[in-house]
Amino acid sequence: MAENTRQVQTRRGRPTQAESSALRQQLREAAVATFLDKGYDATTMEAIADAAGITKRTLYARYPDKRSAFLDAIPWAFTRAVENDILADVDGADLRAALTAIGRGALERVLDRDIVRLHRIARNEAHRFPEFAASAQSLGWASRQRQVMDLLARHVDAGTVALDDVELAAEHFLAMVEGFPARLADFGIYRSSADEQRHLTAAVDLFLRGVLPR
Repeated sequence: MAENTRQVQTRRGRPTQAESSALRQQLREAAVATFLDKGYDATTMEAIADAAGITKRTLYARYPDKRSAFLDAIPWAFTRAVENDILADVDGADLRAALTAIGRGALERVLDRDIVRLHRIARNEAHRFPEFAASAQSLGWASRQRQVMDLLARHVDAGTVALDDVELAAEHFLAMVEGFPARLADFGIYRSSADEQRHLTAAVDLFLRGVLPR
């Protein structure tokens, strides 16, 4: 009987799956916030524990060191950002309108200040985590690039555009839309909405000149 009581007490002392999941998210959010605020070098395990409101012992039970915390938390933040990225619901019949809608969504994302900070720390720490830098770049492009590829493929099938490589064309389109605004944002420079709209319109026009049959 006493043995059964001890077993029940032991089970009650362990966190439930929901509690464990909540703690993991709490730690990740605290780690991301601390790394983005202080940078990798200035971040300490103590600072992460303080941000999470837990003891260092609890933190070390999850992460043996700062490197492991970074490798878990920052890719998780990128994945969450991608999952929360709402793609424009476009009418593919009008190619110009569809590209404009997709491009507008791409600009909103690339100019989001949290996304800017994530990309900045990924670039700054690429020499320490080369495998992470590559995955972060692919995460940032994947879903929207697929959307552009699908749109272009439909128009290739319909004969309204002439393309040999829709993947490369989608990459070029997004680079034209996102590249320069993202670089400015990395230096803390954000242009007006009117300027960004003019930039987007010019990018769509230039792209269409290259893909529409002549």
